[in-house]
Amino acid sequence: MISVVILGSGNVATHLFKAFNKADGIVINQWYSRNINAIASYKNDTEVIDDLSLIKDADAYILAVSDDAISELSSQLPFENRLVMHTSGSVNIYDIDKKHKRGVFYPLQTLSKDADIDFAQVPICVETIDKKCYPIIKDLAVAIGSPTKRVNSDQRRVLHLAAVFVNNFTNQLYRIGHEVTESEGAEFDLLKPLIMETAKKVQDLSPFKAQTGPAMRNDKKTIRKHLKLLENQHHKDIYELLTTSIQHTHGRKKL
Repeated sequence: MISVVILGSGNVATHLFKAFNKADGIVINQWYSRNINAIASYKNDTEVIDDLSLIKDADAYILAVSDDAISELSSQLPFENRLVMHTSGSVNIYDIDKKHKRGVFYPLQTLSKDADIDFAQVPICVETIDKKCYPIIKDLAVAIGSPTKRVNSDQRRVLHLAAVFVNNFTNQLYRIGHEVTESEGAEFDLLKPLIMETAKKVQDLSPFKAQTGPAMRNDKKTIRKHLKLLENQHHKDIYELLTTSIQHTHGRKKL
């Protein structure tokens, strides 16, 4: 049985709590948050605290907090030489105070409190300085059904950067598509099968080979029609930027 203490009350902390709480082989000793009201509803499931001096012994301490808080919080922990992990995609493992055994437990997935997550579909990027700590970190991931991948801090940083492109930026493009369809009363839902097929396609093809559309074909007539349809200058700028990027990638002549 692996004992853990979770620190933080955001999206990642909440999903990890739910996953660990259901998993065989894991016991949650405590859940800490500076704002205890944020986790008070879970007090019947585990002990919730807002005072670091009350923190209990555990096999692993998981800092599921904002990137800027990791270094300071790790230095404030009233113990040393125990396994302390953060869950960030962009923070170096060495940002954790050196008095601890340092590790990273980074779920490479978009996590929102109100959305259910199947951790079998969430790869956990694992990093540790002390090799003896690796089995504990891996066992935590295995217990919640997640595949693991050992990565270093540089690899994790570029994975996080790439995740911003494929998730956050893509979602903003969905929002723009929603605004465009709303402008003429068209149904955005009609695009959802296309969204699913696009995501499905890159499971088997590289993004380079999967690219289609007017920019890929260098269909200047259609591109100009699209630009004329767009009334929002911000949307025009994004359309032109992405069209140029596709043309550059595939060696097409620019407008």
